[in-house]
Amino acid sequence: MIRIFLFAVFLFGLSLNSLRAQEEDGFITNLSLRNVVDLAIYQSASVRYAQNTNVNYYWRWQNFRTRFRPQLTLSGDLPNYGNSITENLQDDGSTSFTRVEKLKTSAQLSLNQNIARTGTYVYAASYVNRIQDYNNSTIDFAGTPFSVGFVQPIFAYNWAKWAKKSEPLLYEEANKDFIQQLEEISKEATRRFFRYLTVQTNFKLAESNLSNSRDNLKIADAKKILGQISENDYSRIKLSVLNAQKSLNTARMDLKNADFELKSYIGLEQDQKIALTIPLNMVLFEIDPERALQEAFENRKETPRFERRLIDADRELEEAKRNSGLSATLRGSYGVSNSAYDFPGVYESPDIEQVVRLNLSIPILDWGRSASAIKLAESERDLTIFDVEKDKKDFERSVIVQVEQFSLLKDQMITAEEADKVAENGYLIALKKFQNGEISITDLNISLGEREKAKRDYIDSLQDYWRAYYNLRILTLYDFELDQKISYVNPLLEE
Repeated sequence: MIRIFLFAVFLFGLSLNSLRAQEEDGFITNLSLRNVVDLAIYQSASVRYAQNTNVNYYWRWQNFRTRFRPQLTLSGDLPNYGNSITENLQDDGSTSFTRVEKLKTSAQLSLNQNIARTGTYVYAASYVNRIQDYNNSTIDFAGTPFSVGFVQPIFAYNWAKWAKKSEPLLYEEANKDFIQQLEEISKEATRRFFRYLTVQTNFKLAESNLSNSRDNLKIADAKKILGQISENDYSRIKLSVLNAQKSLNTARMDLKNADFELKSYIGLEQDQKIALTIPLNMVLFEIDPERALQEAFENRKETPRFERRLIDADRELEEAKRNSGLSATLRGSYGVSNSAYDFPGVYESPDIEQVVRLNLSIPILDWGRSASAIKLAESERDLTIFDVEKDKKDFERSVIVQVEQFSLLKDQMITAEEADKVAENGYLIALKKFQNGEISITDLNISLGEREKAKRDYIDSLQDYWRAYYNLRILTLYDFELDQKISYVNPLLEE
């Protein structure tokens, strides 16, 4: 509820921003990086897919849990009518054919329970059967008023025991993956934000360059009248105007494409005009690599996945062993049964009914199939153990590298910001000198190129920071800035 309230406040602020910008900039909404990320998390198509995937795993988990709860079932045949000729074997060995017309109805109420630890199936049931013989005009009842029984596999593979180990891990993995997916959406929104911001910067540079080029051409026109400029220099200045116009047209098309992609991803209307603000609210905090590793193993889906892979390998080995040797099934039941000419008679003085049965299956000769199946399962288990250990080390290394990269970004951003200021100042000085006739158009273009490169490098350095910031959040699912675990609530499950 707090998150929903904060998002509502954000949207309200966004609308105020829009109204303010409507008066000043012609219906332009200014969006920060935080605004874009929040919109992506709360209303993008990607987040809806992640939410529905999480719901799917939730109901899978609930369905699994119900498999080990008592099940009360009512079943029967209502009715089972038959009118046919049947073959009857006589006492003397001959065969006769008789038309039989019967109506059978039956009902059974049973309470069933699976015991996962031992693989036992137990039940309690009550059964009644009614047979109406139209040929003889008789009605008979038979049934089992009450019986209890069990089915116990012996030396058999117990799927329920292993499922009890792996399914909780799968559900835990799905919940952690949901948080990771939302952080991935934040990262993707950041990528699209900076693509838009880069194109927007290029567009503003192109507009500035065209304006300055036109001013230079006006000065060149005046100098041409006075005979103070050569034809070659005049042609080059005129060409710079055409090139600036061409660059502006290209930047305008790129901006339209980036605008469409960003709005589509974060769920904004295409007719809403937006402008992005440069995200300068960076916080370069120190991160302990060991703490980052600890949070990564606690919060990421890899931890339950590693454990589940090892359990699955043990399960497959156990299954191969159990299926290759002696298997037996012990069945037993105890109850009372009776038959009568009316329904109440079934329940009057019923007789005891007891059943015990043991089924055996013993492989004698399988030409080494069982032994090879066990060896194959053992080999695959050893390979899984090796792969899990390798994946753990790779995961640890990826976290350490990301922490190290994040720590190195401070100097890079300071240098890029200073270079951007120097290049911008150098270009303004060069522009004045060119307009005063102190330098050539070639020198001005060199200064212009340095200005554009420095501006793009600065934007790239900001992008590197925010990408590293969200990569670190994805790898650890921990917010080191706020010093708390990252969590999200799935609104579909709350409903």
